[in-house]
This record gives sequence, C-alpha cells and structure tokens, in this order.
Amino acid sequence: MFRVTCYNVNMTIFIAADHRGFELKNKLVEYIQEKNIRVEDLGNFQLDPLDDYPDFAQKVAEAVLQNPQEFLGIGICGSGNGIAVSANRHKGIYCGLAFDESQVKHMRENDHINMLALPSDYLDFEEAKKLVDIFITTSALKQEKYLRRLKKIDQVV
Repeated sequence: MFRVTCYNVNMTIFIAADHRGFELKNKLVEYIQEKNIRVEDLGNFQLDPLDDYPDFAQKVAEAVLQNPQEFLGIGICGSGNGIAVSANRHKGIYCGLAFDESQVKHMRENDHINMLALPSDYLDFEEAKKLVDIFITTSALKQEKYLRRLKKIDQVV
C-alpha cells in the first residue's frame, strides 16, 4: 500500500473516456477537482454507445503534448488497452495501462508515463482513485538509464 503525500496543484490533468469508461471518468473528474488540481474533461460529455476510444485517446494525447512538463493525461475505456495503443501512436506520449498501484509507481518513475490508461471493466472507483493518486504524485526518475531508454523509444519512427 502506498501513501499519497503531495499533490502538485500547478499541474493540469486531461481526462477523457468512451462509453464504457464514461461513468468512471465523471467520478474521477470530481475526485481530482476535490484535490484542487486542474482537471480538463475532454469528453465524452454524454453517454454514447457508438463513440470510439481512439477519438478520446487522441484528444488527451494532443492536450498533454502541448506542455508535457506540466500536463498529464488519463484515458478510460473498457479494457484500457484501446486507449493505451491509440495514445502511444503519438510521439512524446508514454501511456501505460494500469491495474495495480506498484505498477503505476514503476511506470511513472522508470518509464516516465505521462498518460494513464484505465480499464473501467476491471477497476472499481476506489481502485481507480488509488491508481490516479499514485500517477499524480509520483515523479519520473532522472537516472541516465531511464533517459537512455526513452531516447531509444523516441528514435522509432
């Protein structure tokens, strides 16, 4: 179990979800706002069973890329994988699919994820809150080996 101790209230979190993540997204928006962190809801704004996760992954990825030092993103779909695959098509986005607290901490520290993909079919609200807390409060490690690995990823065309 991790203790969340510090929120960066100067950051902005962009969040979006398709129909399967719609309800969880709305709850997380309120939860993040209660922490006095800026959160920008990028949709969907109504439950639409015909919407598509790539549209929401793209909105969040493009928003994060405006200022990757200050912005983080959260995308939600049923499996989480659709959001992760779609978001990672954007150069400069490092999106990790999360199921576990220690996994999120590792991905933030070592893999420098700037976008979190949440699987609404596999997480309840309480679990999702814990993952979001760790995502928001964990910093990327700056050791050479992590930076070297990111550079190699960025060289892939």
